[in-house]
Amino acid sequence: MSSKQFPEVQGGGSLIVAWQVRNKHVLVVGGGEVAAGRILHALNADAAVTVVCPKSGLNEEVAYRVAQNQVSYIDRTFEPQDLDTADMVLCAIDDPEASTQVWKLCKERRIPSNIADVPSECDFYFGSMHRDGPLQVMVSTNGNGPKLANIVRQKIANALPENTGAAIENVGLLRKKLREIAPDAREGPKRMKWMSNVCVSWTLEDLVAMTDKDMDALLKHYQSGNVPNLQEIRETSS
Repeated sequence: MSSKQFPEVQGGGSLIVAWQVRNKHVLVVGGGEVAAGRILHALNADAAVTVVCPKSGLNEEVAYRVAQNQVSYIDRTFEPQDLDTADMVLCAIDDPEASTQVWKLCKERRIPSNIADVPSECDFYFGSMHRDGPLQVMVSTNGNGPKLANIVRQKIANALPENTGAAIENVGLLRKKLREIAPDAREGPKRMKWMSNVCVSWTLEDLVAMTDKDMDALLKHYQSGNVPNLQEIRETSS
Protein backbone atom coordinates (compact mmCIF):
# COMPACT_ATOMS: atom_id res chain seq x y z
CA MET A 1 0.00 0.00 0.00
CA SER A 2 1.42 3.40 -0.99
CA SER A 3 2.04 5.90 1.83
CA LYS A 4 1.10 8.69 -0.58
CA GLN A 5 -2.55 7.91 0.13
CA PHE A 6 -2.29 9.22 3.67
CA PRO A 7 -1.30 12.54 5.31
CA GLU A 8 2.20 12.73 6.75
CA VAL A 9 2.46 12.88 10.53
CA GLN A 10 3.71 16.28 11.75
CA GLY A 11 4.79 15.93 15.37
CA GLY A 12 5.19 18.79 17.79
CA GLY A 13 1.64 20.08 17.56
CA SER A 14 -1.23 20.30 20.05
CA LEU A 15 -4.56 18.49 19.94
CA ILE A 16 -6.81 21.49 19.32
CA VAL A 17 -10.32 20.76 20.60
CA ALA A 18 -13.38 22.73 21.69
CA TRP A 19 -13.48 21.99 25.41
CA GLN A 20 -17.03 22.04 26.78
CA VAL A 21 -16.96 23.58 30.27
CA ARG A 22 -20.60 24.65 30.56
CA ASN A 23 -21.51 24.53 34.28
CA LYS A 24 -18.07 23.10 35.11
CA HIS A 25 -16.14 24.64 37.99
CA VAL A 26 -13.16 26.63 36.73
CA LEU A 27 -10.79 27.94 39.40
CA VAL A 28 -8.78 31.04 38.48
CA VAL A 29 -5.79 31.79 40.72
CA GLY A 30 -4.86 35.45 40.40
CA GLY A 31 -6.60 38.71 39.61
CA GLY A 32 -4.41 40.67 37.19
CA GLU A 33 -4.61 41.35 33.46
CA VAL A 34 -3.83 37.79 32.37
CA ALA A 35 -6.34 36.39 34.88
CA ALA A 36 -8.95 38.80 33.52
CA GLY A 37 -8.55 37.33 30.04
CA ARG A 38 -8.76 33.78 31.38
CA ILE A 39 -11.90 34.65 33.34
CA LEU A 40 -13.61 36.11 30.27
CA HIS A 41 -12.77 33.01 28.20
CA ALA A 42 -14.28 30.77 30.89
CA LEU A 43 -17.41 32.92 31.30
CA ASN A 44 -17.93 32.99 27.54
CA ALA A 45 -17.94 29.19 27.69
CA ASP A 46 -20.65 29.28 30.42
CA ALA A 47 -18.37 27.91 33.13
CA ALA A 48 -18.92 28.48 36.85
CA VAL A 49 -15.85 30.55 37.74
CA THR A 50 -14.24 31.01 41.14
CA VAL A 51 -11.45 33.57 41.58
CA VAL A 52 -9.01 33.29 44.47
CA CYS A 53 -6.81 36.34 45.00
CA PRO A 54 -6.28 38.98 47.69
CA LYS A 55 -8.45 42.03 47.04
CA SER A 56 -5.36 44.17 46.65
CA GLY A 57 -4.36 42.06 43.61
CA LEU A 58 -7.56 42.54 41.62
CA ASN A 59 -7.34 44.73 38.54
CA GLU A 60 -10.29 46.87 37.45
CA GLU A 61 -11.85 44.25 35.17
CA VAL A 62 -11.65 41.38 37.65
CA ALA A 63 -12.99 43.64 40.42
CA TYR A 64 -15.92 44.43 38.13
CA ARG A 65 -16.64 40.71 37.55
CA VAL A 66 -16.60 40.19 41.32
CA ALA A 67 -18.85 43.20 42.01
CA GLN A 68 -21.34 42.03 39.37
CA ASN A 69 -21.41 38.52 40.87
CA GLN A 70 -20.30 37.07 37.54
CA VAL A 71 -17.77 34.99 39.48
CA SER A 72 -17.46 33.56 42.97
CA TYR A 73 -14.67 35.23 44.90
CA ILE A 74 -12.26 34.20 47.66
CA ASP A 75 -10.29 37.11 49.14
CA ARG A 76 -6.97 35.46 49.98
CA THR A 77 -4.05 33.62 48.40
CA PHE A 78 -4.46 30.12 47.03
CA GLU A 79 -4.81 27.17 49.42
CA PRO A 80 -4.82 23.46 48.47
CA GLN A 81 -8.46 22.97 49.52
CA ASP A 82 -9.48 25.37 46.74
CA LEU A 83 -8.98 22.43 44.37
CA ASP A 84 -11.57 20.26 46.09
CA THR A 85 -14.36 21.22 43.67
CA ALA A 86 -12.29 22.36 40.67
CA ASP A 87 -12.72 20.77 37.23
CA MET A 88 -10.07 23.02 35.68
CA VAL A 89 -7.46 25.43 37.05
CA LEU A 90 -6.14 28.59 35.40
CA CYS A 91 -3.23 30.07 37.32
CA ALA A 92 -1.98 33.60 36.54
CA ILE A 93 0.16 34.95 39.36
CA ASP A 94 3.59 36.62 39.43
CA ASP A 95 5.15 34.02 41.72
CA PRO A 96 6.93 31.16 39.92
CA GLU A 97 7.36 29.08 43.06
CA ALA A 98 3.70 29.39 44.07
CA SER A 99 2.60 28.71 40.47
CA THR A 100 4.65 25.50 40.36
CA GLN A 101 3.10 24.40 43.64
CA VAL A 102 -0.39 24.89 42.14
CA TRP A 103 0.66 22.87 39.10
CA LYS A 104 2.06 20.01 41.20
CA LEU A 105 -1.13 19.81 43.26
CA CYS A 106 -3.22 19.76 40.08
CA LYS A 107 -1.08 16.95 38.67
CA GLU A 108 -1.55 14.93 41.86
CA ARG A 109 -5.32 15.32 41.59
CA ARG A 110 -5.40 14.93 37.80
CA ILE A 111 -7.04 18.31 37.33
CA PRO A 112 -6.24 19.91 33.94
CA SER A 113 -4.41 23.18 34.46
CA ASN A 114 -2.82 26.11 32.68
CA ILE A 115 0.02 27.96 34.37
CA ALA A 116 0.40 31.28 32.56
CA ASP A 117 3.73 31.82 30.75
CA VAL A 118 5.08 28.40 31.78
CA PRO A 119 4.43 26.04 28.80
CA SER A 120 6.05 23.08 30.56
CA GLU A 121 3.43 23.36 33.32
CA CYS A 122 0.39 23.53 31.04
CA ASP A 123 -1.97 20.74 30.04
CA PHE A 124 -3.40 23.09 27.41
CA TYR A 125 -2.71 26.51 25.90
CA PHE A 126 -4.83 29.54 25.10
CA GLY A 127 -4.62 30.69 21.50
CA SER A 128 -5.55 33.97 19.86
CA MET A 129 -9.34 33.93 19.46
CA HIS A 130 -11.73 35.47 16.94
CA ARG A 131 -15.39 35.38 17.99
CA ASP A 132 -18.47 36.19 15.93
CA GLY A 133 -21.56 34.74 17.60
CA PRO A 134 -21.32 30.93 17.34
CA LEU A 135 -18.18 31.19 15.19
CA GLN A 136 -14.90 30.75 17.05
CA VAL A 137 -11.53 30.66 15.30
CA MET A 138 -8.41 29.97 17.36
CA VAL A 139 -4.83 30.38 16.22
CA SER A 140 -2.08 28.65 18.20
CA THR A 141 1.68 28.81 17.75
CA ASN A 142 2.15 26.09 20.40
CA GLY A 143 3.77 28.61 22.70
CA ASN A 144 6.36 29.80 20.19
CA GLY A 145 4.99 33.25 19.36
CA PRO A 146 1.82 34.59 21.02
CA LYS A 147 2.14 37.95 19.26
CA LEU A 148 2.41 36.23 15.88
CA ALA A 149 -0.69 34.22 16.73
CA ASN A 150 -2.52 37.50 17.26
CA ILE A 151 -1.32 38.87 13.91
CA VAL A 152 -2.40 35.72 12.05
CA ARG A 153 -5.77 35.74 13.82
CA GLN A 154 -6.39 39.35 12.73
CA LYS A 155 -5.59 38.46 9.12
CA ILE A 156 -8.04 35.57 9.21
CA ALA A 157 -10.75 37.71 10.83
CA ASN A 158 -10.29 40.46 8.21
CA ALA A 159 -10.66 37.90 5.42
CA LEU A 160 -14.00 36.58 6.70
CA PRO A 161 -17.19 38.04 5.20
CA GLU A 162 -19.35 40.20 7.44
CA ASN A 163 -22.27 38.50 9.18
CA THR A 164 -20.60 35.09 9.07
CA GLY A 165 -21.78 34.51 12.63
CA ALA A 166 -25.39 35.36 11.73
CA ALA A 167 -25.28 32.91 8.81
CA ILE A 168 -24.05 30.18 11.14
CA GLU A 169 -26.83 30.92 13.64
CA ASN A 170 -29.44 30.46 10.91
CA VAL A 171 -27.84 27.22 9.76
CA GLY A 172 -28.02 26.00 13.36
CA LEU A 173 -31.74 26.82 13.50
CA LEU A 174 -32.33 25.05 10.20
CA ARG A 175 -30.51 21.93 11.46
CA LYS A 176 -32.66 21.95 14.60
CA LYS A 177 -35.86 22.17 12.54
CA LEU A 178 -34.61 19.38 10.26
CA ARG A 179 -34.00 17.09 13.22
CA GLU A 180 -37.57 17.73 14.37
CA ILE A 181 -39.07 16.62 11.05
CA ALA A 182 -36.58 13.78 10.48
CA PRO A 183 -35.57 12.54 13.96
CA ASP A 184 -34.78 8.93 12.98
CA ALA A 185 -31.10 8.17 13.57
CA ARG A 186 -31.05 6.26 10.28
CA GLU A 187 -31.71 9.60 8.56
CA GLY A 188 -28.38 10.90 9.84
CA PRO A 189 -26.34 10.52 6.63
CA LYS A 190 -29.14 12.01 4.52
CA ARG A 191 -29.55 14.95 6.92
CA MET A 192 -25.82 15.67 6.85
CA LYS A 193 -25.65 15.49 3.05
CA TRP A 194 -28.68 17.75 2.60
CA MET A 195 -27.41 20.34 5.09
CA SER A 196 -24.02 20.29 3.40
CA ASN A 197 -25.70 20.99 0.07
CA VAL A 198 -27.56 23.94 1.58
CA CYS A 199 -24.33 25.43 2.92
CA VAL A 200 -22.58 24.97 -0.43
CA SER A 201 -25.48 26.12 -2.61
CA TRP A 202 -26.59 29.18 -0.68
CA THR A 203 -24.49 32.31 -0.31
CA LEU A 204 -23.64 33.67 3.12
CA GLU A 205 -25.84 36.66 2.35
CA ASP A 206 -28.80 34.37 1.63
CA LEU A 207 -28.18 32.37 4.79
CA VAL A 208 -28.18 35.61 6.80
CA ALA A 209 -31.43 36.74 5.14
CA MET A 210 -33.19 33.39 5.68
CA THR A 211 -36.31 33.74 7.86
CA ASP A 212 -38.30 31.13 9.78
CA LYS A 213 -40.80 31.11 6.92
CA ASP A 214 -37.98 30.50 4.44
CA MET A 215 -36.67 27.63 6.55
CA ASP A 216 -40.07 25.95 6.70
CA ALA A 217 -40.45 26.28 2.93
CA LEU A 218 -36.95 24.93 2.32
CA LEU A 219 -37.51 21.94 4.60
CA LYS A 220 -40.40 20.81 2.40
CA HIS A 221 -37.76 19.84 -0.16
CA TYR A 222 -35.75 17.67 2.25
CA GLN A 223 -37.41 14.36 1.35
CA SER A 224 -36.72 14.88 -2.35
CA GLY A 225 -33.13 15.90 -1.62
CA ASN A 226 -33.49 19.09 -3.65
CA VAL A 227 -32.00 22.39 -2.51
CA PRO A 228 -33.70 25.31 -4.28
CA ASN A 229 -32.18 28.75 -3.83
CA LEU A 230 -33.67 31.50 -1.68
CA GLN A 231 -35.36 33.26 -4.60
CA GLU A 232 -37.06 30.04 -5.70
CA ILE A 233 -38.18 29.35 -2.13
CA ARG A 234 -39.81 32.75 -1.81
CA GLU A 235 -41.42 32.58 -5.23
CA THR A 236 -43.07 29.23 -4.48
CA SER A 237 -44.11 30.08 -0.93
CA SER A 238 -45.59 33.53 -1.66
